[in-house]
Amino acid sequence: MVTEVINTNELHKMDPVFGQMSFDNHEQIVFCNDKDTGLKAIIGIHNTVLGPALGGTRMWNYTSEWEALNDVLRLSRGMTYKSAITGLNLGGGKAVLIGDAKTQKTPELMLKFGEFVHSLGGKYITAEDVGMATSDMDLVRTVTPYVTGISEANGGAGNPSPITAYGVFMGMKAAAKYKFGSDVLEDKIVYVQGIGNVGEALVENLSNEGAKVYITDINQERLEEVRDKYGVQIYGGDNIYKEKMDIYAPCALGATINDITINQLNTKIIAGAANNQLAEEQKHGTMLREKGIVYAPDFLINAGGIINVYAELENYDRKEIMRKTENIYNTTIEILKKADTDNITTYQAAFNVAQARIDARKNEK
Repeated sequence: MVTEVINTNELHKMDPVFGQMSFDNHEQIVFCNDKDTGLKAIIGIHNTVLGPALGGTRMWNYTSEWEALNDVLRLSRGMTYKSAITGLNLGGGKAVLIGDAKTQKTPELMLKFGEFVHSLGGKYITAEDVGMATSDMDLVRTVTPYVTGISEANGGAGNPSPITAYGVFMGMKAAAKYKFGSDVLEDKIVYVQGIGNVGEALVENLSNEGAKVYITDINQERLEEVRDKYGVQIYGGDNIYKEKMDIYAPCALGATINDITINQLNTKIIAGAANNQLAEEQKHGTMLREKGIVYAPDFLINAGGIINVYAELENYDRKEIMRKTENIYNTTIEILKKADTDNITTYQAAFNVAQARIDARKNEK
């Protein structure tokens, strides 16, 4: 008998859903297709123990359906722990639309997507993410109530990006307090990678505090706009990871912390808005710890956005939104200290706290 040896890179072709590490016991995965509008979407519902799965919709020009599936699995899983550690009564979900948001997003496509969301009966509640705007959520709201992040004019909490950025800023200051003994960021060298809506708002916070900010993005026009607006510097090199800095703030797509970049990183702190920054959570969390780099867990410090949209479900005001977001500072300090006390990574410390809350609720039921 001849036994065929299968390359691990090919395993996803045999077990494209349940066989993925990122599947991680998802409750439900919905594949949405509509020929007339060109909609191709995937909704991932990871866990609903604490409440309905809330998470944004991302539209991205993925290179393959496999890439889109893996992204929605990782993102929806991250939302579970983001809501749990923030103390919200929400589960974790996410949606991805396959396509170019600039050229392929149409009102008809968004309405059809809203119909798919509505068909889930509230188990999944959508919101804004990469490639989406508040106006898109307003449109989806015309066909389903299961959407947050709608405009203030329509009774919503508005654009969540500034609140997300403020939460990251709070987490960054907490990490600085832990690492440097002071949370004052004046004159600290901060590299912000990715200048979308959240990245720009973070740059504004940092500039107001007097940090020395360098920015990088694939969009040169956007870089020049933000540079001129806030007086920051555009990074002109070819490898941001090798640059000497105090804080690295990844604010674009995930997995920028990996085998290659960790060996190059010349920073003391990692604190950014991007989801799933660690390509492999256990491995790369350990590598950062061994290198003495303080990692502020992404699903903890980028929770401002979900705090903002959760206000639409719980009817709390702007003052409460800001109070909850500012508390990210205190939680980050607690997590960093817990990691040190328990001799574990900061990612694991944050995960343990989040999972304990989920387990406790599950046992109550």
